[in-house]
Amino acid sequence: MQIGLLGIAGVLMAVQFKSGKSEYGIYISIGLSLLVFFSIVSKLKVILDVVRQIGETIHLNTAYVGMLMKMLGIAYVAEFSSGICKDAGYQTIASQIEIFSKLAILVMGMPVILALLEMIGEFLS
Repeated sequence: MQIGLLGIAGVLMAVQFKSGKSEYGIYISIGLSLLVFFSIVSKLKVILDVVRQIGETIHLNTAYVGMLMKMLGIAYVAEFSSGICKDAGYQTIASQIEIFSKLAILVMGMPVILALLEMIGEFLS
């Protein structure tokens, strides 16, 4: 709730400044985005603990859980930085950040895909 109200107030301030000094609007947008980012990161520990407990309960390999968390981190940071680039008017850079993050997640997921294919091969033989 607080983040939502803070976001609305920040957007209203940024819109107000964009008409006169557009760089102030961008600075407010970046500052507000960083504030939201760090508030989410502070809550991330709870999510990580729950995912670890689920992994222990169903006996998942901890390497896969760690890899999943890294993928989520890449996706969040890429979306965050892409949004800032879009707000600043740099859509080309934003789309390249999004493409790079998708490729990075794909590369990180390759060992999981190979393990899955190996497991399917064992079941079929």
